[in-house]
Amino acid sequence: MLHKIGATSYVLWGVLHMLAASEAVRLALAVEAGDIQGRLLQNAWSLAIYALVATVIAVTMNWRNSSAGYWINLVTVSAADLGFIVFILVPGYLPLWPGALGPVLWIAGAIFSTLGLVTGTVQAKS
Repeated sequence: MLHKIGATSYVLWGVLHMLAASEAVRLALAVEAGDIQGRLLQNAWSLAIYALVATVIAVTMNWRNSSAGYWINLVTVSAADLGFIVFILVPGYLPLWPGALGPVLWIAGAIFSTLGLVTGTVQAKS
């Protein structure tokens, strides 16, 4: 059951980041066309891909307590949120709340997925 809480946390993280990606597109379209707009759109694309991967892996693999899914989401979501923490939260570009919601969901996903993996039945191939 713990792994399902972890999977749900990762799905919520993915939904939150799909919303963030759509806001990033809105921001990009508000600036003049050029290299800055292109970089903002590229960032939105990358964020959407992170969100999509995290959600698909959570639903198809973490929900079944897959060890491969555990590592895929741990690495993917950690990579995305560490950059957010270092470049957005620490400098104070967003307030701590609701800015910390993504990292809270990441940590919850990591903790519960780890507990589920350690204490539960693992599906090695998925």
